[in-house]
Amino acid sequence: MNELKFKPSEIVVALDIGTTKVCAIAGRKNQYGLVEILGMGKVKSEGVSRGVVSNISKTVKAIQDAVDMAEKQAQTKFTDVYVGIAGQHIKSIHHRGIIMREDGLEEITQSDVDKLIGDMYRLVLPAGDKILHVIPQEFTVDEEQDIIDPVGMSGVRLEANFHIITGRVTASRNIQRCVEKVGLEVADLTLEPIASAAAVLSDEEKEAGVALVDIGGGTTDITIFKDGIIRHTAVIPFGGAIITNDIKEGCTVMLNQAEKLKVKFGSALADEVHNNRIITIPGLKGREHKEISERNLAKIIQARVQEIFDFVLWEIKRSGFDRKLIGGLVLTGGGSLLNHINLLAEYHTGLNTRVGLPTEHLAHKYDGMVDSPIYSTCIGLLINAIKNLPIKSEEELTQKVVEEIVEKTNMVEQSVTEIEEESTPQEQPKKKSWMNNIFEKAKELLESTPDSEF
Repeated sequence: MNELKFKPSEIVVALDIGTTKVCAIAGRKNQYGLVEILGMGKVKSEGVSRGVVSNISKTVKAIQDAVDMAEKQAQTKFTDVYVGIAGQHIKSIHHRGIIMREDGLEEITQSDVDKLIGDMYRLVLPAGDKILHVIPQEFTVDEEQDIIDPVGMSGVRLEANFHIITGRVTASRNIQRCVEKVGLEVADLTLEPIASAAAVLSDEEKEAGVALVDIGGGTTDITIFKDGIIRHTAVIPFGGAIITNDIKEGCTVMLNQAEKLKVKFGSALADEVHNNRIITIPGLKGREHKEISERNLAKIIQARVQEIFDFVLWEIKRSGFDRKLIGGLVLTGGGSLLNHINLLAEYHTGLNTRVGLPTEHLAHKYDGMVDSPIYSTCIGLLINAIKNLPIKSEEELTQKVVEEIVEKTNMVEQSVTEIEEESTPQEQPKKKSWMNNIFEKAKELLESTPDSEF
């Protein structure tokens, strides 16, 4: 096994606990600022319903299996993970906050902004709810509106509009309990559609205006961006699993057969099914085979996908940003793998549509590994976690370099001592001189190494 060139403290681990799968991905930032994936694990999820944990023991086992696979590939043990949260319990509200500053001539500092954001966490919520995210929109300083960053300005009255995302305390607590039973700690809890956006959207799309539609197994998550800011979030309480259930009922087949039909032959647009093939399904014991028309299968799927996009359109109109989304729609999640779903989305919503792959910020495309929309949430969690890691001070970096030099110097000195002990008296001077030359060269190399490489 090759020796690792990075330390466990540099590795970040993301955990996506979904309705159909549990995925764990470990990664780090490389020297070019891109995300390098070191290990991943994906297993079937059986203890989650519509994005919410419904069976603790089954979810714990799935998390354990996924984490074990990722640890094996990354060749290290994990201590904490960054986890996503979703479900129909997620709600969003808008609120305006105001603080009055004592000295209007003094510059507004980050602590003033943090105080304004902190006030939002004191809002009175319905019983059982908690605030997950407080996202500033635009600031106002003494009647001067539409300010993105007020730090450095002068003023007495500091105001801001906030987009506040809430969720059920029990849902987040159940996720934490499952992770803790595996022997890990939850480093942070992030709304899954926000994570997916980090993986598949470009800065230009966020600036122009775009709606991200993450079609998962149990839920469909919507995030709307405009001017680079999250403007609206919503969760539709059904996704790919309900399409599978429709196929099961409409074609009168078993659930596992319905899933295979959807994945292998499914199309979101019946008009694009030119060859109306007949699909044969094995019958139950002692019964005849069942024949299904591929076009009829597509009609069943199209009806449900159109309903999902009806909800998407309604949420876009409710946000107030209809006719303002130059970037159109970006589809991701497992549901976006349906054939022709982007065409149906364009026909049904009138918005330009593309399918988003989570490879934009990765060091490599990792063909066949994570270059699929089903990994958007997990990779987005990884990207956000790496981006928000605390930046080490110059003193800490210097200390790290010193520790590296001392550690490698001790290794060389130990080697010199071992050679002296194993050599005859006649061989010692020659070998000692040879090792000392290596030691001096290594010391010069370490001293000339720039801090950025550590």
